[in-house]
Amino acid sequence: MDYFETDYAVDAKKVGIEGVSRYGKAALVAMAFEPRFAVALVGSSGEGGAKLHRRNFGEAVESLTGSGEYHWMAGNFLKYGTAESGFGSKNAGDIPVDAHELIALCAPRFTFISYGVPERGDALWLDQQGSYMATVAASPVFLLLGAKGVGQNEDYHTSKMPPVNTGLLDGELAWRQHDGGHEDRSNMKSFIKWANKRMGRTSE
Repeated sequence: MDYFETDYAVDAKKVGIEGVSRYGKAALVAMAFEPRFAVALVGSSGEGGAKLHRRNFGEAVESLTGSGEYHWMAGNFLKYGTAESGFGSKNAGDIPVDAHELIALCAPRFTFISYGVPERGDALWLDQQGSYMATVAASPVFLLLGAKGVGQNEDYHTSKMPPVNTGLLDGELAWRQHDGGHEDRSNMKSFIKWANKRMGRTSE
């Protein structure tokens, strides 16, 4: 972003970020903490991304604090997967924040949460439903800041995902589960059309 702001060929106020899986987590964190990003496509981000930590389903906090993935997370996060330590045992229920608050930090900027289907390889343990619930729970913050989310009249506890390939694309916060696998290319046409509309572009 520092560079883009010096390049006259780039409109630095319309730079976006995109990622899938591990990089979906990174895209969401980057969007949340770098206000210069205007738009994000967050693909199949799972635990540590758009998935609710406290929902007891699928990939767990302990998965991200284990020996294979701990390096993805900040050191302070590791204590929430601790079975035994000087401060006792901690789990996801002890984390003072959850994924909907990470999504809410992106408001009111354009944030598109994307998933595929388990049948094509976007594993069920990524918890598409839990990520949709987090998206719904983040919606009131978008509304508070003058933007539009998804499911603003729903209780996130009971909200159910719309059918596959049915996008909720009318607001600055968007959701769409495509019929592909662990990728976001199957949502790219929908994302580009949505982003163009949000940014006032008429080209497809």
